[in-house]
Amino acid sequence: MVLLNSKIFVIATIVVLVGALGVITLTTSTSDKEPFQKIQNQAKLITIELEDISILQVSERAALIEIKFKLNNPNSRSVIATLLTYSLYASSDSEEYKMSSGTIGSRPSGIVDGSDYYIILSRNSIVLKDKLILDYPGNSPELMSILESSNPSWRVDGNVFYNLSSMTSGQEIEVHFDLRIES
Repeated sequence: MVLLNSKIFVIATIVVLVGALGVITLTTSTSDKEPFQKIQNQAKLITIELEDISILQVSERAALIEIKFKLNNPNSRSVIATLLTYSLYASSDSEEYKMSSGTIGSRPSGIVDGSDYYIILSRNSIVLKDKLILDYPGNSPELMSILESSNPSWRVDGNVFYNLSSMTSGQEIEVHFDLRIES
């Protein structure tokens, strides 16, 4: 009789534990997904502006160009911009020339590696700068005429990668841009 009572007690304990574990799993998984989906749906995309492109120096051996991007965060939460990639084009008349490509920041690639990232506070903006060195532009007369002109037309296209709160939580968001400065 004692053996039968202990079997019933063990079975009842197992049933209660499995039931409690099932309830905890169901309530945790649904409540965790809902706030994240609401945050994703409410988040607005950051906007990118071409603040300035300046030709700092031109010689037969090299040309130095500075480019500035303005990233605007319309969200009520801070965002972390991890990487901005771009290609710079210059044009004269109907010809467009690819000048260079560049990156600002870096994506995290491991625990040991550090990464460059930029925090954009809520409803605020940040200006990111990069300097490009074009080696031997004197080999191309068309390129030299564009660089020496007072107001070339510029086009920049690229992508910005960012997260809403931290690099480890949430989904990375990518925004493509294609910006122009006409002469």
